[in-house]
Amino acid sequence: MVGLELSFVWAGIIAFFVLVYVILDGFDLGIGILFPLTKNEEERSVMMNSISPVWDGNETWLVLGGGGLFAVFPLAYSIVMPALYMPIILMLLGLVFRGVAFEFRWRTERWKPLWDMGFFGGSLTAALCQGIALGALVQGVEVENRAYAGGWWDWLTPFSILCGVAVTIGYAMLGATWLNLKLEGRIQRHMRSLAWPAAIGTVICMGLVSLWTPFLDAVYFSRWFAWPTAAFSAIVPLLVLAAIAGLFFGLRREREIGPFLCAQALFVLSFIGIGVSFYPHIVPPSLTIVEAAAPDESLWFALVGTVVLVPMILIYTAYAYWVFRGKVNPEEGYH
Repeated sequence: MVGLELSFVWAGIIAFFVLVYVILDGFDLGIGILFPLTKNEEERSVMMNSISPVWDGNETWLVLGGGGLFAVFPLAYSIVMPALYMPIILMLLGLVFRGVAFEFRWRTERWKPLWDMGFFGGSLTAALCQGIALGALVQGVEVENRAYAGGWWDWLTPFSILCGVAVTIGYAMLGATWLNLKLEGRIQRHMRSLAWPAAIGTVICMGLVSLWTPFLDAVYFSRWFAWPTAAFSAIVPLLVLAAIAGLFFGLRREREIGPFLCAQALFVLSFIGIGVSFYPHIVPPSLTIVEAAAPDESLWFALVGTVVLVPMILIYTAYAYWVFRGKVNPEEGYH
């Protein structure tokens, strides 16, 4: 019984890591996606300065999520990796390119346009591949004898591509609302104007994915439309509508914090919806959380370290955001 309880505790912890990564790294990936839509070098620099104190810390949660999955759900890790090998490798390469570009563009004038493209290309690739990997996982992974039994290109389907586009547009929405919060002047107004089409595209893609998902598998359909999950499935659309209304109302009224929080709420609600579809599986449609968990001793050992380290990471992350709160000064920044 303890092992059963621990496996679900750890599933919640891994889900928390992934969610925090999405809501934190999503907006700085979105800034990279919006990079070519700026007027000049000064605007691109102030955009990067808005995330320079926190961008690398945001990616800590991706490492925690991947490392945690390997440590406490090794069977799931051994199945997911070969199933999603290509999008995951491309995502990591994209993150590498954008990280290198972030550092190098400040060190040169001649090659700055090249590094700007690297920052944009890396951000776009990472966002698109994250969505494709998610879509491929949602549509199901073929498992036989506790191993991946599918083909090399099973991850590439119309549904996974739709999810990739949805995440990319959604990250652009997060980036635009973040810059609306952090910047001033023409660039703020420009990003607020870009937030409108990004938000509309995100809402449309969310609707398409939500309508498609229940028909991917009969289990998904029953979880959303059978009791007691039907009660929850009725609440989620109402919360999504409230977040959408808050987002557009805030943009129309030229608010700053409200649109960003509502945009984040859309991602949180989408993540909860995915969790409802998955539960109690960790690799749908056949591998459950309990079946994929490591032995109890490993779960306890990892849990002790997590209880100590994760609060520390949360504290220094919150402290970094608190210290660098407020508007970005164009005269100061990352050098």
